[in-house]
Amino acid sequence: MSSKFPPKKWDVPQAPVGVVPQQTLLYGSLLPTVAQIVAARGYDTPEAVASFLSPSLRSMIDPFLLRGMAQAVERLVSARRAQESICIYGDYDVDGITGTALLVSFLRAIGCRCSYFIPNRFDDGYGLNSDAIERIITSGADLIISVDCGITARREAELCRQRGVDLIIVDHHSPHGDIPDACAVLNPLQPGCAYPFKSLAGVGVAFNLLIALRARLRELGELDEGTMPDLRNWLDLVALGTIADVVPLTGQNRIYVFHGLKRLSESSRPGVTALKTVAGISGAVTCGQVGFRLAPRLNAAGRMESAVPGVDLLLGLEAQETQCIAEELDAANAERQQVEHRIFTEASGMVESSGLYPDCRSIVLASPDWHQGVIGIVASRLVERYHRPTILIALGEDGSGKGSGRSIPGFHLLDALTDCSGHLERFGGHRYAAGLALKSDYVDTFAKAFESAASRLLEEYDLAPRLNIDAEIQPGDLSRELALQLKILEPFGAGNPEPVLLMREVGVIERRLVGDGHIRLRFKKEGHTFIGIAFRMADRHVPDLIDIAFYPEMNEWNGRSNLQLRIRDLRPAE
Repeated sequence: MSSKFPPKKWDVPQAPVGVVPQQTLLYGSLLPTVAQIVAARGYDTPEAVASFLSPSLRSMIDPFLLRGMAQAVERLVSARRAQESICIYGDYDVDGITGTALLVSFLRAIGCRCSYFIPNRFDDGYGLNSDAIERIITSGADLIISVDCGITARREAELCRQRGVDLIIVDHHSPHGDIPDACAVLNPLQPGCAYPFKSLAGVGVAFNLLIALRARLRELGELDEGTMPDLRNWLDLVALGTIADVVPLTGQNRIYVFHGLKRLSESSRPGVTALKTVAGISGAVTCGQVGFRLAPRLNAAGRMESAVPGVDLLLGLEAQETQCIAEELDAANAERQQVEHRIFTEASGMVESSGLYPDCRSIVLASPDWHQGVIGIVASRLVERYHRPTILIALGEDGSGKGSGRSIPGFHLLDALTDCSGHLERFGGHRYAAGLALKSDYVDTFAKAFESAASRLLEEYDLAPRLNIDAEIQPGDLSRELALQLKILEPFGAGNPEPVLLMREVGVIERRLVGDGHIRLRFKKEGHTFIGIAFRMADRHVPDLIDIAFYPEMNEWNGRSNLQLRIRDLRPAE
């Protein structure tokens, strides 16, 4: 079946190694390969390179450039003085969970009365919910602050206004339609916002609010050196949410994650310590560990039932309590993995048996047996396999359908859903991920409309997954020094991917299956030999002479450190 999947197209840079801006080489002693990669990513002056390699908290953008920030800060200053009841209304994903914990813990630290509410994915749905708002107001809230949601909540904002409760919206999703009439709206994507960096996660917008609030309280003399919380202590939460939301790790996000990973590695926060323990993480925490081990566990409860335990974990102060919660999240994650595997197997079987692939431009599937909280993850896996924009829909017994979609480069998912909005009850999201709701009876007509949009917007070129090659090198360029220098480009993630190097016409002198579907390879070229590992490629044919796309790294084993090539892709030598 794997032969049906589209092979990757390699995009190789035209400039040979060594043709890099001379000013880039002026920074320290970067190897030509590393300098080429840095310059190709837009850092081609000594100042830009220095800022990229050593992100400084002093370089953070003035948070008051966010439209609505002054109003939001003054309202919070007033709430603190009057000891009003503040409720944080967060989303149920990791961005929303960390944003909620960030706001609650900081506001409590400066003496505010603060509680929180996380909607139930299945009962309340996504975003602000009128019934939930009524319950929050009835419980005595004077001020509601949304985080990672709310930019389309016009009806809920009007409800708050009618009930005499102020609403501050803290969001990062794309607005469509009028901006809600709230006390303040913080979103770098809203019209008229002067904040120059537009790719913050929700927790990043929330962090900007806290920077501005702290500065204002200090200016007013209401916080002194003895009562001034150190905002760096919250960067672990900012890094967690930013990495999990897969926003570009450039600009402000790179600063947050660069310093936040250090805080995660050293964190004394009991909940983070417990989460790392159940995830089997010790020592320095990497982006990969956050994305594949910490975030899924933090997310698991919200996908399967309620996200409240995730917030409780991050706010918890007692080691025994947080360890119990972390173990519950670990169990929920194991359950999520089982459900995900079943749905993926069913969905991929539906694609294969339909006869539509590979001629189709999109994939839309629905089933009454699918778990609403897991279909987004499965949609991502289907995109990886088939390289088509994909929407999975969980059908309810009441005739409703809740869908989650993921996309590919060249296809703006939110724009496509806007084109198909006549078939939907509601939808929201951004370029690569979105959610929707529709009646079950409209699934087929929506699928046809979505395929029509995909056929109009996608060319044949777009339907093949692409592997971006950062530099082509020769055997003599490979060294321990190169592997170590590439690590200084971390953290890797969206917007700053792990570099991929190319070496052509490499001879394969040994192939050996290892682990669960991996291949260990030994290569030889021009008198040099190298060891490579190709994860999950046991079904790939490996001829004697190949081109390899790889990332060089130091493999630590039994106290020894050896250069190893982690193979990203391979093909017969051209």
